[in-house]
Amino acid sequence: MLSEPAPGRHEVGAARRRKEDARLVTGRTQWTDNIQLPGMLYVAFLRSPMAHARVTRVDTSAARSRPGVVAAFSGRDLAGEQGSLPCAWPVTEDIVIPDHPPMAVDEVRYAGEAVACVVATDRYKATDALEAIEIDYEPLPAVLDMTEALKEDGPKVHEEGNRAFVWKFAQGDIDATFRDAPVIVERTFVQQRLIPSAMEPRAVVAQTDGDSFTLHSSTQIPHILRIMLAQVTGIPEHKLRVVAPDVGGGFGSKLQVTAEEVLLLLLTRRLGKPVKWTESRSEGNLTVHHGRDQLQRISVAADAEGRLRGLRVDLLADMGAYLMLITPGIPILGAFMYNGIYKMDAYDFTCTGVFTTKMPTDAYRGAGRPEATFAIERIMDELAAELSLDPIEVRRRNWIAHEEFPYTTIAGLTYDSGNYEAATDKALSLFGYDKLRAEQADRRDRGDTVQLGIGVSTFTEMCGLAPSRVLGSLSYGAGGWEHASVRMLPTGKVEVVTGTSPHGQGHETAWSQIVADALSVPFEDVSVLHGDTSISHKGMDTYGSRSLVVGGVAVLQACDKVREKAKVIAAHLLEASADDIEFAGGSFKVRGTGSGRTIQEVALATFAAHDLPDGVEASLDSDATYDPDNFSFPHGTHLCAVEVDTETGATKIRSYVAVDDVGNVVNPLIVEGQVHGGLAQGIAQALFEEAVYDTEGNLLTTTMADYLLPSASDLPDFVTDRTETAATSNPLGVKGVGEAGTIASTPAVVNAIVDALRPYGVNDVRMPCSPERVWRAVQGATS
Repeated sequence: MLSEPAPGRHEVGAARRRKEDARLVTGRTQWTDNIQLPGMLYVAFLRSPMAHARVTRVDTSAARSRPGVVAAFSGRDLAGEQGSLPCAWPVTEDIVIPDHPPMAVDEVRYAGEAVACVVATDRYKATDALEAIEIDYEPLPAVLDMTEALKEDGPKVHEEGNRAFVWKFAQGDIDATFRDAPVIVERTFVQQRLIPSAMEPRAVVAQTDGDSFTLHSSTQIPHILRIMLAQVTGIPEHKLRVVAPDVGGGFGSKLQVTAEEVLLLLLTRRLGKPVKWTESRSEGNLTVHHGRDQLQRISVAADAEGRLRGLRVDLLADMGAYLMLITPGIPILGAFMYNGIYKMDAYDFTCTGVFTTKMPTDAYRGAGRPEATFAIERIMDELAAELSLDPIEVRRRNWIAHEEFPYTTIAGLTYDSGNYEAATDKALSLFGYDKLRAEQADRRDRGDTVQLGIGVSTFTEMCGLAPSRVLGSLSYGAGGWEHASVRMLPTGKVEVVTGTSPHGQGHETAWSQIVADALSVPFEDVSVLHGDTSISHKGMDTYGSRSLVVGGVAVLQACDKVREKAKVIAAHLLEASADDIEFAGGSFKVRGTGSGRTIQEVALATFAAHDLPDGVEASLDSDATYDPDNFSFPHGTHLCAVEVDTETGATKIRSYVAVDDVGNVVNPLIVEGQVHGGLAQGIAQALFEEAVYDTEGNLLTTTMADYLLPSASDLPDFVTDRTETAATSNPLGVKGVGEAGTIASTPAVVNAIVDALRPYGVNDVRMPCSPERVWRAVQGATS
């Protein structure tokens, strides 16, 4: 059965249906916009229609006279208390971090920046009153192109200039490597700007009770948010409670300290009443932080047999108008992944962060690593084409062999385990690679107008954002540890308090499986609490595929401590030495005898405290804070076959195979869901999605009619499978899975499209590979 493991089997590894789905799928739950409080007011924001301008006058008086309006404020009204939104990742000592007011005061720097707000008795009255606010702007030049932005005589986003930072990393003698290499391949790839589209829009509810405040937010990071809001607003941290109710998706877009969260705290403090704001979809496209937006100049040096000698990357990363919470760190995360799974002698990476008058960028599913994987996997195909080699063969000649693990890469990371050969062999078998290559050759020989393309992506990623020492060496503003508490209740049931904050990942189910095995209690007897800083007082939250490999291990370690406490008490009850006690099948037994006590009996005896050993406290409850020694490194091979109509540019994915290795699997159903969702997002970047600005800096893709998201009918049936190479970096042997599909799939699809068009002289198609762009690539190459 899918609902429970077979008799005698462990919970970990069982395909348990998610226990949280009963409320999430039916909507019988609490989410931020569903919160109703007595006397609650509603907030609407007036947003700049201009990408860059001075704000010379704001008059809110007419808005304040509208029916139902309680108050209206400009940025100048709040200037003395709104502070500056934080950037927690100053990647270089000389980085430029401009002040970032939550509401613009003197100047707007992107279309959609808040310039005023209205507070009213309902959201419609608040929105209607915005039209009564009078604002005068003095237009300034928009800054949109990164290359142009770096020219000294051009318009500036900030007085300090448009260069935010330059970050360099080098290993080996790159100049000698390229000077002596028989083969050099250079390409420039564009990572288009993307707009995260979580199922649940952002929403905030703030309330005050005397000198204490509660903020409900659709956020991924309640603990980090609490700390940052305290610093920005001056509210003492112990007087601020942050609650993330059930959250409908994030993908990095809710890994943020937003202007609206700060402003609603200020408004509830001023007005003494609860206030709520929920974004519309159009508002969200304008103001949720964007993803990607990089210009990648990449070159590889190789010998005549295609073995890599060196890799050079020159990256321009669009920061947008400001540096948000971890904006500058996103491309730096990718710096350690451009080498992928390959061996080489030298590596040189330079990233320049550039200010433009666009919505700031920040973390989006994969956060720097999809960009890196795309670049290296695309250029490996280009190297194969240069040498007339099969793309799989080029990879085989360069990847780290399974017997070489642990392996320290040219980027300085130590990959603890992996087996790229096994994952690739399984993928090739499922895909029918040789048969498809034969069909491709036949179509080419026949001059078929519909060409078959085959794309390869063999990838790894660093995830489980930690260890803290490594993050500190990169100037990250926080640690990478995670916290958990395990409470044994008197009746033998278990409460788990986790510092992770799920938004669809299934933590309640997976954590229950871990605890059920560790303490030999029924899966149904475990409940998991999260997302409320008054309940879960300590944590580093959820992002970067870190929840299981850091948070799940913290849960396991807390269980170990519970078991050790219980062992001492059980030994006393059994009149034996603790050294003679073993725990198996849910009972503490005296080794070599049948005498024993169940863990539930020990829990009740601890609660009663009638007969405890001297000096032993009446509690089995335990905490653990886990900080791993290394990242985890999932990997896999994805293969994609596409049919491309060379006369129309239409592209159809015919088959897609993904074989991933995420280490030991806690719940295969959850893994499958994560892979499927990741594939959808990665394929969407390859074929559908792009945030488009006009020459004045106006976002043209503000609605779902303009910003193309794929539906289920646009995606193929996926064939997914796994190999399992246990991680050696954590006691569960697990690796992250949340971002794998997104990281691997984009280059697989684009490689397939380019492969189909190589006979026409095409070596790149800019994403998204729309029919028009594919058609133009063919026409441009054959004209």
